[in-house]
Amino acid sequence: LRIDGEVQGDITCEEPRSILVISENARVAGMVKAGHVIINGEVRGPIHAIELLELQPKAQITGDVRYEVLEMHQGATIDGELRPIKADEKPSLKLAAANL
Repeated sequence: LRIDGEVQGDITCEEPRSILVISENARVAGMVKAGHVIINGEVRGPIHAIELLELQPKAQITGDVRYEVLEMHQGATIDGELRPIKADEKPSLKLAAANL
């Protein structure tokens, strides 16, 4: 699913192989939950990425974030708590290369 506009409400998919893209011009006010979440727009609400959370350079997050694996590009912002799904284990992080 790709969101290019504004959503007032929750977006959820329990399927781990699901992919949700919130584009640069998109705004979501509500909970976001999917397998692979790619954000380059604005989300105001909690985020739960079952497998991978990818935050693109223009991502603006206001809310708590849960993830299995996190990839965060330079420029993305989060105003909230970052917690791996398996809090007892060391979180898995992917470093994104800077576009210079």
